[in-house]
Amino acid sequence: MKIEKFEDIKAWQEARVLVNIIYDAVESNKGFTGDYKFREQNHSAAVSIMSNIAEGFSRRSTKEFTQFLFIAKGSVAEVQSQLYVALDQGYINKEKFDELYSKSDEVARLISGFIRYPLNKGKPQALKQPNKLSEHEELNKPKKLKEPK
Repeated sequence: MKIEKFEDIKAWQEARVLVNIIYDAVESNKGFTGDYKFREQNHSAAVSIMSNIAEGFSRRSTKEFTQFLFIAKGSVAEVQSQLYVALDQGYINKEKFDELYSKSDEVARLISGFIRYPLNKGKPQALKQPNKLSEHEELNKPKKLKEPK
């Protein structure tokens, strides 16, 4: 599938699903209602995932796009950490925790996959750099060792 707009990105689509189930979980529990700051932090972290994917896509360099994908992945970790707080405070039960954590983990995996292949079909020509490794790939490239004499 050709990616022409951020809505075509599978990670963004699944992040949108995650936002909706986070909102449902937060709004359906009275414990969250009294904990205004924590409720808003949950909303913000979840929305940040899809927002950073969209914003990164609009950038015109692979480096910037990848940076925004890493920020989105960081927001997934924030959501996951907050899920533990919600569980510990009794705002959600273990079953809801597992559902939300599983969906957030799926989103994190999709983002990681997209980070590895940011030059897939559909990106603007300005982002395509044939025969050049991305910064992430370059950092993880095995180093050649000098052979002993």
